Amino acid sequence: MPAGLMRYYGKGDLHFITFSCYRRLPLLKTVRARDVFLKELGKVRDEMGFHLLGYVVMPEHVHLLMSEPKQGTPSTVLQKLKLRVARKLRKGKQTQDPGSNTEPGVPSVGLTRLPCGETDEPLRAFWQARFYDFNVYSRGKEVEKLNYMHANPVIRGLVEHPRD
Repeated sequence: MPAGLMRYYGKGDLHFITFSCYRRLPLLKTVRARDVFLKELGKVRDEMGFHLLGYVVMPEHVHLLMSEPKQGTPSTVLQKLKLRVARKLRKGKQTQDPGSNTEPGVPSVGLTRLPCGETDEPLRAFWQARFYDFNVYSRGKEVEKLNYMHANPVIRGLVEHPRD
């Protein structure tokens, strides 16, 4: 874990989690991508036994408000979820990279072209490393985080009302 990054688990708090697509690219902007993400989120929730109080899937990032899982930690939930979603969305879209221009520490096989049409450059990863985790310790903070999540797509002009 990087210096200064602290995670507080085991207190029974809710967790407001934010994580982003690689380089904040809009990799979740398609209906298919959102559907795959939501299906895998449901599966991981059922397997690991956590409560999901709210979520929002934006084109380039995701917010979750969740309990701690019965098995593992929020970190293990995110690891499993991110891996499954990346594998499903990259399935059938793999290309071979000659390896001549790979970044250090980045695998050179199974790279995907960007599905969002911004460029034809190979996609080195699906998710940005790490995630933001805020322990929600009161009912007031729970309401604040839910309101923030639900307002996010409205403020960005993606929907007209939070229920959309």
